[in-house]
Formats: sequence, structure tokens, C-alpha cells
Amino acid sequence: MSTIRFAALKESQSRKPVEVKEISASRSELYGVNVFNDSFCKKFMTKDAYAALKDAMVHGKKIDRKIADQVASAMKAWAMTKGATHYTHWFQPLTGATAEKHDAFFEPAGDGTAIDKFDGGQLVQQEPDASSFPNGGIRNTFEARGYTAWDPTSPAFVIATTLCIPTVFVSYTGEALDNKTPLLRALQSIDHAATEVAQYFDKNVHKVIATLGWEQEYFLIDSALATSRPDIVLTGRVLLGQHAAKGQQLEDHYFGSIPERALAFMRELEIESIQLGIPVKTRHNEVAPNQFELAPIFEEANLSVDHNSLIMDVMNKVAARHNLKVLFHEKPFDGINGSGKHNNWSLATDTGVNLLSPGKTPKSNLMFLTYFINTIKAVHRYADLLRASIASASNDFRLGANEAPPAIVSVFIGQQLTAVLDELERVKDGNLSPEEKTDLKLNVVGKIPEILLDNTDRNRTSPFAFTGNKFEFRAVGSSANCAKAMTVVNTIVAQQLTDFKKDVDSLIEKKGLKKDDAIFNVLREYIKESKMIRFEGDGYSDNWVKEAKKRGLSNLKNTPEALRAQITPEVKKLWMDNGVMNDVEIMARYEIEMEEYVKKVQIEGRVLGDIATNHVIPTAINYQNRLILNVQGLKDIFGKDFEKYAGEQIDIIKEISSHITGVKSNVDKMIEERKKANKIDHADKRADAYCHKVKPYFDVIRYHSDKLELMVDDELWPLTKYRELLFTR
Repeated sequence: MSTIRFAALKESQSRKPVEVKEISASRSELYGVNVFNDSFCKKFMTKDAYAALKDAMVHGKKIDRKIADQVASAMKAWAMTKGATHYTHWFQPLTGATAEKHDAFFEPAGDGTAIDKFDGGQLVQQEPDASSFPNGGIRNTFEARGYTAWDPTSPAFVIATTLCIPTVFVSYTGEALDNKTPLLRALQSIDHAATEVAQYFDKNVHKVIATLGWEQEYFLIDSALATSRPDIVLTGRVLLGQHAAKGQQLEDHYFGSIPERALAFMRELEIESIQLGIPVKTRHNEVAPNQFELAPIFEEANLSVDHNSLIMDVMNKVAARHNLKVLFHEKPFDGINGSGKHNNWSLATDTGVNLLSPGKTPKSNLMFLTYFINTIKAVHRYADLLRASIASASNDFRLGANEAPPAIVSVFIGQQLTAVLDELERVKDGNLSPEEKTDLKLNVVGKIPEILLDNTDRNRTSPFAFTGNKFEFRAVGSSANCAKAMTVVNTIVAQQLTDFKKDVDSLIEKKGLKKDDAIFNVLREYIKESKMIRFEGDGYSDNWVKEAKKRGLSNLKNTPEALRAQITPEVKKLWMDNGVMNDVEIMARYEIEMEEYVKKVQIEGRVLGDIATNHVIPTAINYQNRLILNVQGLKDIFGKDFEKYAGEQIDIIKEISSHITGVKSNVDKMIEERKKANKIDHADKRADAYCHKVKPYFDVIRYHSDKLELMVDDELWPLTKYRELLFTR
């Protein structure tokens, strides 16, 4: 056995769960203690500063410099009680990760003494070096200026000795260089559009908030074993490896007893998360071995996105303390389930109503149907953009792999609600008679709560499913920043609601229809127009692929194909009409995401070639040489009859040679295709080349390598195996 593999296994097997220091306080007592939340704001701020901060958070009003100084002073005073010595603007650049630059509160006073300084200017804006962040041509490389600006809607928090201030990140010319800025703009758009529609039903509604509850899936493996695999270290997944004899086929891991080491990790993670105000509630084993899930209670979408980015950082830090490695890659192990991040999305009013939850009256249920049908219509209208929002090199391995939603976007609503929409579709055009209206409201709309009471059906094969009081966008990848998917969902629904209001108002003004009649008429047309996107069957089946094609639905199987939906004239108009992104920002993101795809496939190709050439082939030759010596020894003993005794060994030698040739020749071909692709100037054409010319060699190289793993003496094989990665506790 290789020295590295032997040492990793020995270290892994000696692991014991790290003892988690018990805290006597309950979860509720710990909640938010490291967050500059409303309670601490009241305690540390003046009344004027607190009122101005609340206005900024709720109404988006600007905070003047004097008040900003007061807020900064209060924030610093609170942070120092938590042991903070530094502060940072915490932001989410287009790398998909988070970024931070720490500055000390400390500042020399000039007379040999020093002060702790943190003022409004430092709170509101910083100028980090932006030269190395993806920009997609928004700014020149030699122009390093980028600006972070405080987002008061997401509270500051303390991690270790640093005060972290959530911020947006923009260029010198004002374009967004991050994931948060477009999301905030999309949330403003949905607030405006959804509020205007809500006032058809309730004049007391003055604000609508998009909510999000994510479910984070991930793998946990021993850190020593992870470090022994160059592919896990450099790409986050296993590029080579024969499947273990036992995988997930016995279905014994799902919801099973949580392993002791994993549970110790989870307990510490939950304590840190709760202290940071992340309302984690659920933990359990997932389907694949060593795969787990955690989920919080839903929150306002912007805060929820921040919390997901934050908890992924915290998970990595806590795992390291437990000698574990977290894998967020959507498909770290071939042959078993990958990981997703289900985004549960809904809309709530400032009057406390969930707009995607039926109420107790026909009026409230008509409001529910309005948002429900408009969301389906939005998905149908912008299905390709929704698919693009979850496209990545890593998620390509998962989508459509009979374990996750297919690449075809569809909506599942269940049989009961399908029957309701079918009934509404039969509503006649124009004014309804009093009898028809009564029948519709009482017998169709009025009975929705009863219908949904026991309607717990879920279609695990649907990428966008209604689950009782929310839509679950199940196709989002586990490594993704939720902001991109949530920006798209909120923008397309905002646009659809804007168009809905225009259509309803037009029927009222031009045809003289009453409000309810106009709403029913418009909803009926939307039901007809969006019917093709609704699917209640098995999304994994080949029949659905054929059926979807008949319906005219797209099947964008890879990232380069999917990303092109982001730059169509219709989508550009959508972004600009809703004030979410301008043309420069749209094209920059397209360029960045294409380049990211290329770089990830390129890195995997290089790592694969390195491991195959420097680990697999030499090991196979070494073992083959042993067999050759054995055959030569048999020949010396048995003479011309040796083939009778060495036939099988000779066959193995031939087979090893065949697979060595398969590995080497295909690595060489892959390298040549990579060289050709690298010479292509355009990012999208280069991405196509990597997708269709380079990436196909991955599977061929893996096939031959995995065959060699089965043949070569286990004592010689250098790479930690599946059975060791997934079943060593």
C-alpha cells in the first residue's frame, strides 16, 4: 500500500469524535448573541440613530454622515464587548464565495498613544483591491478600484475577533461586481409589483417580502483521507475510483442514526450558527453514505442568502476542528447521489399573510390563486433563464442523473390543484353571472384549503414544485450561491405580476369588467398559456424527454448551452425593465460564467491527466512487472508446458497492457484537444470546445483506470478507495 494512503488510513482509523464543549444555555438563549440585531441596536444606539437605521432597513432611506457615525460608534462598542479587535466589509464577489479584508480598530493618535477608531465613513464604504476578482470586462485589470457599501438590511455579526459588516460590491462606475446587488434590486422589484397586485385584495398591504428557506446537502469525509486524494484537494470531487461494492442500494443511511463523529461536528456547527443568528433547525443523514443535510427556518430572502454563504464558511472551519472535510461539490462521488440545495421560496405581506398559502375565505384564496398561477406563468415564460440560473460545471454532473431534477424545467402542483386549474380554465370569457361567480368562489376557490389539507404529495423528480405554501426550486446546486437563483425567481415573478396588473386593469377600463371578473378572465388565459410547463409524472423517464420535446420545452443539458439564455433580447429587456442589471452587467456575468466553466473543466482535465500519468500508469506497470517475473519463474520451472500454469497470468498482463494503453492514449488526446480549445478567443466557443471535445475523455480515462484499480494488488494502489472514503468512520 502506498505510504500516503497507508498513513491516511491509519490516521483516519485512529480518529475519535472531538469533544464538544457543552454550553449550559439553551438554543433560544444563544440565538443571535453574536449578531448586532434589533435588541443590541436599541441597547447601544441613540434613539435618533436607531430610528434612522430602521428607516434605512424598512424603507431604504439614506443615513446621513452624522447618524452613520453614531451607528458605527454603537456597533464598535458592541463588537468590542464580544472581543472584536478588527472589522471587515463582508461581501460576495462573483467567485461564488465570500470575501473579507480585516482592518484593526486601532489607530495611532500622534502623541505616542492610540485610540480605537471606527466611524461612519469606515462603516458605510471601503475600497478593497478589486483587480483579482472576476469582472467580465466591467473594469480594466490595471484599475483595481472596487467599492463595498454597507447593506443595513443584513445585520453585522462577530466571528472570532472580527466585526463583519455585510456589504454590496460595485465598480468605480457603479456596476455590480457581486451576487448581492442584483438580488437586492430584484427584491425591490418583486416588492413593488407584488404589493400593487395585493392591493386588489387588501388595501392594508404596503410591502411584500420574498422569503427563502434553503436545505443544504453535503458530504463529510475524514480530512486525512481527503488530503490523500489530489483530485479532492484540487477539484472537490473524486475523478477516478471504482465504485464500492456497497453504496446506497440498501437505503440504510437515509434518516438513519447519525454517526458519532458527524453528530459531534453538527452539534458544534449548530451552536456557532445559532449564535450568528442562523436559525438552523433540521439535521439528518441523506441518501448516500457520508451524506448529510441541514436546514434552517425560512427568512427574508436577502438575509437567508447571506446566512447560507456564511454557514458554508462556518461548516468548513468547524469541520477542520473535527478532522473532517466538507464536500459541497454537486457530484463528488460517481455512482451515488450528489448534493443539491433546495430553495423554498414564497412571498409574505407586511400584514402577516403568506401569499402562496390559501386562506379561510374565497377572497383570500383568489389572492392565493393569483400569485400561484402568475408564478407558474413566469416559470413557463422564462424557463430557459431559470435553467441558466442553476448551470455550472459541477451541477451538470447531477442534473438529469436520475437522482436530481432533470435539465428540463417543469412545475409540479399535484392532482388536486391541477383539478382546480382545470376548473378555472373553463371559466367563460367576460362577465360572470351571480350564480356562476358564487359557484366558482364557493365550490372551486373556497374549497382550496380543504383540498390542500391532506395534499402532501411531493414529486422528487420535479425541478420546481409547489409544496403546500411555497415553491421548492430543487435544481439549485449544493455549492451554489443562492443569490443567483433567487435573483431570477424574484425578477421573473415581478415581471409577470406587473404584466398581470396591466392585463387586469385593461379589462376593467376597456371592457368594463368588474375586478373579480377581470382577474378570473386573465387567470384563465394564463392557465391555458402555461399548461405545457406543468408535469405530474416521472421526470427521470425517457418518456418525459420525448413528451417535453413535443410540448416545445427546452432540454439544455450542459452549462454552455444553458448560459446562452441569459443574453437573449427578451431576457436583457427583463433585467433592464426591472432595474436589476444593465447591459454591461448582463454581458459581464455571461462572460464570467463561461470562463468559470472553462477553468473548472480545464483544472479537472489537468488533475486527471496528472493522476493517470503519475499514479495510475506507474502503479499498473509495477504490478505488471511482478506478474511478468512470476510468469518467467513458471517458465523456468515448467518449461514448454508453462502456459498451462501461467495462462491466466498472461491474460491479466495483456489486459493490464490494454488498459494502460487506454489511459495513456486518451490522456494524450485530451491534452491535444485542450491545447486546441485554449487557442479559441471567444469564451462561449471555448466553453463549447471544453464541453464537447475535452470533457468526453474524462469518462474514457476513468473507465480504463477503474478497471486497473480492480486488477492491481490493493497493497500497491496509491489512491484512497471509495470504500475507505465513504465507509471509514
